[in-house]
Amino acid sequence: MTGTWVEGWEEKLAALEIRAGGHQKREEGVCVMEAVAWLRNQEHTDKPVCVSQVIGDFMRSWNDGLPSDAERNRLLKPLLPVIVDTVANDEIELRRSYMALDWLVRVHCPAFLSLTDSLKAHAMALSGLAPITDEKSLEAAMPILGKAKSDAYAAWDAAGDAAGDAAGDAAWAAAWAAARAALKPTVVQLQDSASDLVRRMAAEP
Repeated sequence: MTGTWVEGWEEKLAALEIRAGGHQKREEGVCVMEAVAWLRNQEHTDKPVCVSQVIGDFMRSWNDGLPSDAERNRLLKPLLPVIVDTVANDEIELRRSYMALDWLVRVHCPAFLSLTDSLKAHAMALSGLAPITDEKSLEAAMPILGKAKSDAYAAWDAAGDAAGDAAGDAAWAAAWAAARAALKPTVVQLQDSASDLVRRMAAEP
């Protein structure tokens, strides 16, 4: 155990508002990891000693990648009690790092690639890879991942050129609005999957 819970932490957690970025002091707000430090009566920091380094890195990135505080609070607050006291030895941390990498390669990337017809084959190839659990399985995945990355950039460039031919800011705004709407089901799916990943990493013995 690394610290004690702040008195009345469950009620205080319910009222807590998680913000983007780091903060010099708590009065300015807290990101997800600064919230953990506060709840565990630790000094103000976004790297509380009671949390796994791998999980902490993942949570900080997710915190700042979300588009709004409402999303941060909805998705991240339920995970705060889960990630407390997840500090572990190097062996467990290595397993967790491969779990996160495996999720990125076999879940996250294919979810977006599958939205473009010309990239669906890459999505299937990545999702069909053997789980990435060590250096050997990562090495086997690299050529497939590299080809998917190259073709995805080419498709993005082509889409950008086509969008550039559209007339004016109104066309851009309409295109982005349509893209966000089309992406929403995929984003929700990946958010649920990311929450499951964090719980699995936290439970890793």
